[in-house]
Amino acid sequence: MSRLVVASIGPASSVQDGGRPGAQRYGLTPSGAMDRLALAAANTLVSNDPFAAVVEIGPFGAAFTARDGAVRVAVAGAPRNADIAGRPVAMETSVTLKDGETLTLGFARGGAFTYLAIEGGIKGEPVFGSLAVNARAGLGSPYPRPLQSGDEFDVDPASGAPELRIELPKPMNGPIRVLLGPQDDEFDDANKTLFLNSEWKISATSDRMGYRLEGPAIKHLHGHNIVSDGTVDGSIQVPGNGAPIALMMDRGTSGGYPKIATVITADVGRLAQISAGTVFRFKAVSMAEAQDEAKTFAQLIRTLPDRLRAADTVALNIEALSDANVAGYAVSAVDAGTWQVAAEP
Repeated sequence: MSRLVVASIGPASSVQDGGRPGAQRYGLTPSGAMDRLALAAANTLVSNDPFAAVVEIGPFGAAFTARDGAVRVAVAGAPRNADIAGRPVAMETSVTLKDGETLTLGFARGGAFTYLAIEGGIKGEPVFGSLAVNARAGLGSPYPRPLQSGDEFDVDPASGAPELRIELPKPMNGPIRVLLGPQDDEFDDANKTLFLNSEWKISATSDRMGYRLEGPAIKHLHGHNIVSDGTVDGSIQVPGNGAPIALMMDRGTSGGYPKIATVITADVGRLAQISAGTVFRFKAVSMAEAQDEAKTFAQLIRTLPDRLRAADTVALNIEALSDANVAGYAVSAVDAGTWQVAAEP
């Protein structure tokens, strides 16, 4: 048995998987990865189940060291610089850490969450069928809290399988698509238009429970209290102050604020990956379009193994490069005689 040791890690990092659906009747939120596509891509690279448990790494950096043998891992999600002893590691590829080697990940760029999958998966005791961590509730395994430096995972030794990369579709950059409702009748047409036509930012005070949206205040027609009813990932509540909150994976299972809209399934991960302070918009779509996009998203997850390719490996001989004249003949920009070609007579 090998070990993967957390050498360093920032806040908002924890063990997550596909979540624990079916337990909301007991008041347990599903939790799970904020970006399910990135979760599935990382797992696919190391031949795990697509929704197996991984390390979800927040916006800050992290480092992981292999102990007692080699460990094979894969990274996918928000781009960031990654290296092993100064050797660059590409995103959306697998890599094997030799005993004692450390994979270092920098700050996220153009996103919020990156996923580190470990070949053979993370070992722990499932809670209602899931290892997903909900720190507020103290749920999850093997650490029911955010990860800390010094935490260790017992993992399977590296299999020695060839390293792989995965070709994912180009990320969509358009508005976050929503279905209006289920309580959009609690807002007049002017405020629904204001919600859809405004620019929004995610507050730095946001977390896995909810993304607080910064923008214009949305006014209610009949007050901000309703009879509490069920919520889903992507429900957008409007509390009394008029500042919408998009409910995320650690949300409560019910809520008593009117929900002006719901982010479609295919775009919840896109919303989760928007960095705090980044401007974005919403766009209303039909139920039929939302369902079609959900089917397309599910099909993408199912066919991820078809997108695997052999990893590009290039061994550079630095000494040979330093001796080679790879630029051709040297010229001087201020000496035309070194680069001008005489015209033929």
